[in-house]
Amino acid sequence: MEKKIDNGDIPPCMIFIDREGRWFHKGVEMIHRGMIELFYQHMDIDSKGRYIIRLKDDVCYVDVEDTPFVIKGVDMDESSGEIRILLNDGSTEILDPSTLWVGDGNVLYCMVKGGRFPSRFTRPAYYNIAKWIHEQNGRFYLIVKDQKYPITYGSQAPSSHSEPD
Repeated sequence: MEKKIDNGDIPPCMIFIDREGRWFHKGVEMIHRGMIELFYQHMDIDSKGRYIIRLKDDVCYVDVEDTPFVIKGVDMDESSGEIRILLNDGSTEILDPSTLWVGDGNVLYCMVKGGRFPSRFTRPAYYNIAKWIHEQNGRFYLIVKDQKYPITYGSQAPSSHSEPD
């Protein structure tokens, strides 16, 4: 995980990201995709765990209801056997199955963007990935490329691990 930035006191951006990944500025939904993508590209986490946006010399923090990134879709790359995830910023990446965990409300999460940010699965994305989740002796595992990855329970990402099948 990258080093977190310590910025001392920084002002709010007056931006809120809801649990579905929608952006709002002063209560009005932001619909300009290019602006939202720019903000995602310049997002980081400070030493206090706040999500910040840094554009040149301007820095402010964003209020986030759950996670800034939300997984909207899931599919299997048949040639590689890897699971691809579609994020609400429009990007896709390969899921790191060792980062899966179940948080409050039985919501599935994983780490994205090189392990820098937590991301929550939307209900449709969860139903897509559920076909590769199996139960054994009361524990749940994601099976990817003949490896079993335990899905942990808690409020944060687990350390990387897998178990032989």
